Amino acid sequence: MKLSGVQSMILAGIFFALMNVSVKFIPHIPAIEIILFRSIFSLIFSYAFLKSQGVYVFGNNKKLLVIRGVVGSIGLITFFYTLQKIPLASAVTIQYLSPIFTTILGIFLVKERVKPIQFFYFGLAFLGVIVVQGFDPRVDLLYASIGIISALFSGLAYNVIRKLKNTEHPLVIIFYFPLVTLPIASVIVLFNWVNPVGWDWAILLWIGICTQAAQYFLTLAYQNSNVSKVSSLTYLGMIYALFFGYIFFEETFTLGSYIGMGLVVLGILLNLREK
Repeated sequence: MKLSGVQSMILAGIFFALMNVSVKFIPHIPAIEIILFRSIFSLIFSYAFLKSQGVYVFGNNKKLLVIRGVVGSIGLITFFYTLQKIPLASAVTIQYLSPIFTTILGIFLVKERVKPIQFFYFGLAFLGVIVVQGFDPRVDLLYASIGIISALFSGLAYNVIRKLKNTEHPLVIIFYFPLVTLPIASVIVLFNWVNPVGWDWAILLWIGICTQAAQYFLTLAYQNSNVSKVSSLTYLGMIYALFFGYIFFEETFTLGSYIGMGLVVLGILLNLREK
């Protein structure tokens, strides 16, 4: 059965949400170590798939591909760190600033035109993060700042992808992420290694499976549907995060926190509509 773009995006969102939940289930494993195992899994599957499709795995613009891998790695490492340290929905909310940074950085990197009203929407989203941080004592300034750094580097990674879209196969771009992340993570974990035990191994494997499934359905969604139509479905992730956070970790929020989350999503959706 062929899936529509909307169905594929919904499945991608569910698998991304399950990945986020799984990261929170092993807070004793350093975020960089989780990313190491995730990268090994992703590298093997991405390479095998590219070879089966007869695509040259190392691409054309290797410099930009490596840059995408580096900035993407920083974005993912910091995001996983916030997932382990603050409530699930709060971490996801701050990460939602990435489209804002994508647009702002796009002014300089891909010469994207931005309407004046969009800066108001940017401010609305940032205000939402400030409200979340102010009303939730579990989100201190350090963790909020790390989350913003994650969103910033994710936005930078998306702009590099936009510059690569005319020269590289999408799967090659995906392949370079673990290709670059693996050696970086391998060096860092030497100083902070924690031996996984028991169910840790199953959860690490599940994170890798969820990652590959999410990326597959995400790629399928953008290939089979209008980008603007399916991109807004990304924000279903907020509902998933609130639901899973409550079910698995008994996370609850004050009214002020919910208002802050709403401001973030509203600012981003208004920006997407304007674009």
